Amino acid sequence: MPTPTAPPEPFIHAVAGLRAVAPRPEIKLEEVGAPQRLAPYAFALSATVLRDGDEVASGRLILLHDPAGHEAWQGTLRLVTYVTADLEVDLAADPLLPTVGWTWLTDALDAHGAAYRALGGTVTQTLSTRFGDLAGPPAAGDVELRASWTPVSPDFTAHLLAWCALLGSTAGLPPPGVTALPERRPAGAA
Repeated sequence: MPTPTAPPEPFIHAVAGLRAVAPRPEIKLEEVGAPQRLAPYAFALSATVLRDGDEVASGRLILLHDPAGHEAWQGTLRLVTYVTADLEVDLAADPLLPTVGWTWLTDALDAHGAAYRALGGTVTQTLSTRFGDLAGPPAAGDVELRASWTPVSPDFTAHLLAWCALLGSTAGLPPPGVTALPERRPAGAA
């Protein structure tokens, strides 16, 4: 779709709201190229979540705007996300993980007052075991959440804060302001 030269005000306002957020220090945001064929206007952010200097989760948030609207979107603006995180094998094998993963998203949206409609998506859990020439590290697991929703309120800052909360939950970060206690070693352990 060819993009007209001047973006419409709703899109400009939404992008400004997404750019206005300074996430918690463990989450690094970066503006990246957005897909150009999904809507006349698009904006995208990429996120990396670090814990103790290691990347533990990543994601992408894409804002789409079609002034003509879409029936499936139930509006003219749409947010699309992809979030993935490495998990311990026992967590990745938990049959409740998809339900819990989905509530990370809905709870984050609700907690930040990021009103929405037409929410849909998937949560995928994966376990991998390496063999042959790829043998090496023990079994690994991950979770992947893909979702999209139509923002109802014009407060896109709330939607980005909710997305950052989703990233934090997926990465296993403690809530902001809470410090994780160090693991205790049994007496006599080196």
